[in-house]
Amino acid sequence: MGQQPELVTGRLHLRPFTVEDAPAVARYCNDLDIARMTASIPHPYEESMALEWIAGHQPAFEQGEAAYFAVTSKKTGELTGAISIHIIKQHRSAEVGYWIGKPFWNRGYGTEALKAVISFGFEQFELNRIFARHMTKNPASGRVMQKAGMKFEGILRESLYRFETYEDAAVYSILASEYGSTASS
Repeated sequence: MGQQPELVTGRLHLRPFTVEDAPAVARYCNDLDIARMTASIPHPYEESMALEWIAGHQPAFEQGEAAYFAVTSKKTGELTGAISIHIIKQHRSAEVGYWIGKPFWNRGYGTEALKAVISFGFEQFELNRIFARHMTKNPASGRVMQKAGMKFEGILRESLYRFETYEDAAVYSILASEYGSTASS
């Protein structure tokens, strides 16, 4: 598939991660408030883990399995978070996951990045469905999904086991047939 493209929105530049991003990734992901709201970020989180994670991005993109984007400020270049899309080829669907660093919460960056990645997914991979899930204890993430045009599908009861606790996950999705009507909003 070649080199992963970059995406640009009104305020954000979504680009492939580089090794120079590892210290910021480690700093944000080592925040327990971020780790405990995700399905897979370990805690504690060290810079070596960020380097290993970043090293897997380009091979995953080349194999058509995933695209990982550093969410950065278009104005300053500062890393504000991460968003990824994981392709499920046989079903022409994908799952999106994201986190935004705590200093950047409540600024609409998650919604802006998610809209860009939804567009990328439908246009680059010719998908039929893109979905995302969030722990029900994190309703802010659900609002991000709704604002990006995704529709609530249901609750997966105790589907995630994180930090010695079973967590319910809310699932949202958007279909290719719905995408055109929400792309301009």
